Amino acid sequence: MITSKQRARLRSMSNRIKPTVNIGKEGINESVISSINAALEARELIKVNVLDNSPAASKSAAREVAAAAKAEVVQVIGNKIVLYRRSSQKQVIEL
Repeated sequence: MITSKQRARLRSMSNRIKPTVNIGKEGINESVISSINAALEARELIKVNVLDNSPAASKSAAREVAAAAKAEVVQVIGNKIVLYRRSSQKQVIEL
């Protein structure tokens, strides 16, 4: 669980990054989850884009993806989701 100060810092860091994973018309499936897991392990903080043709809404997709990837939802704005998970091997972000 991250604190509100940590969440604010992660939100400010997420402004500079571009979405690395897209959730499209197939919805949330194993390939999306594996892509998110790989990106979180490499970067710790990622942005996910929920496309307009996705069957899931952004907030429900954020909860589902965070639970499947064991990550924290930092922020959901519009169709963008920001996720954080501490890397087990290469820790990039100091909180």
